[in-house]
Amino acid sequence: MLADVIPYLACPHCSAGLDMAGGSVRCASGHTFDVARQGYVTLLPGKASVTGDSAEMVAARQEFLSAGHYAPIVEAVVAACAGEGCVLDLGAGTGHYLAAVLDAAPDRVGIALEIAKPALRRAARAHARAGAVGADTWRRLPVRDGAVSVALNVFAPRNAAEIARVLAPDGRLVVVAPTSAHLGELVSALDLLTVAEDKASRVTASLPGFVVSAQDTCEFGMSLGHKEVLALVGMGPSAWHVAAAALREKVATLSSPVRVTASVTVTTYVKGE
Repeated sequence: MLADVIPYLACPHCSAGLDMAGGSVRCASGHTFDVARQGYVTLLPGKASVTGDSAEMVAARQEFLSAGHYAPIVEAVVAACAGEGCVLDLGAGTGHYLAAVLDAAPDRVGIALEIAKPALRRAARAHARAGAVGADTWRRLPVRDGAVSVALNVFAPRNAAEIARVLAPDGRLVVVAPTSAHLGELVSALDLLTVAEDKASRVTASLPGFVVSAQDTCEFGMSLGHKEVLALVGMGPSAWHVAAAALREKVATLSSPVRVTASVTVTTYVKGE
């Protein structure tokens, strides 16, 4: 619940601590933020620069992930995030990965930080010990300095300076990113966005101040029907570039089930000296 993570949050206007007060969250200076009826709070000092994924993309993600197709990735995330302290999921989406991390650690709480309202509504219900917070990852995060032990980032934007600020001195950043082999069969058949061969090194280069402490590749095959393929494509970045009608026509020409490779790196970073 949101109340569980209030001690870790900060006012986006003045960076002071926050308290729950009825149906709102406020700081000592009087900055007040209403809690949505779905249970999340948006902590922004002004209008967000982005809106995030659409309701259709979020629904597709919920459908695909809840079916367990990415279970090996979930298991790898849980292992990489093992430990104590608050977990901050940056670009949390529906809260699927954060919920799994919290399930494995009954004494931990987690912050699902997300900008898309359709995702926030689902993330607010993802886990009893998770609080959903609306925020823009490219701006100052509404999180106290050094408050979190693990920052989790699964297929989402990364703001290195802000991640470093909110991480405890011995904290970790866990990043899940696709490899060039990820969904390769669909990329060629459906003309989807490609992943660069040097994706892993690019991710590391985008995180000044961090060093790699561990990196593993999680690769496995999936057997998907046409409906599942549509959900998989519909939940990712290619959904912004492929018209829905055209996608359905292309998917209809594929054999069923379709054999698809999932391939990601799970990289753990620590702060550099």
